[in-house]
Amino acid sequence: MSYIKFKELAKYFDFKTEVPVDKLPEYALEYVSKKESVILAYKNLKDYIVFTDKKIILFDRDTLAVYYKKIHYIPYKSISTSAINFKPGKVELLFSLDSGYQLHINFIDMNHDKKESLKKAYKIMMDAII
Repeated sequence: MSYIKFKELAKYFDFKTEVPVDKLPEYALEYVSKKESVILAYKNLKDYIVFTDKKIILFDRDTLAVYYKKIHYIPYKSISTSAINFKPGKVELLFSLDSGYQLHINFIDMNHDKKESLKKAYKIMMDAII
């Protein structure tokens, strides 16, 4: 019998500020192909997350090394299960990937309109899986 230890892709990501597409850094847009469109983008102090109609692109920058960053490229078709949790002032997206990794993304300081925007983006993501 073999044992595979499952661990999270990243412990937690907390995003607060929505970013318009025209305000995204050039390096973030380099990962969006011409055949897809950006649905939603958020940032925190050091990281960005971009939701397109085909994938999630997560830019995980290390605060200790300015030039070090991980770029997670997650096609929606690789998501095996997902959940969206609405809490007062907060929304959580939980994903289980086919590889066994877990991804937990928090959106903080959310009002009703921001929650509705995220709910619409989540629906587009889930429609892409089917």
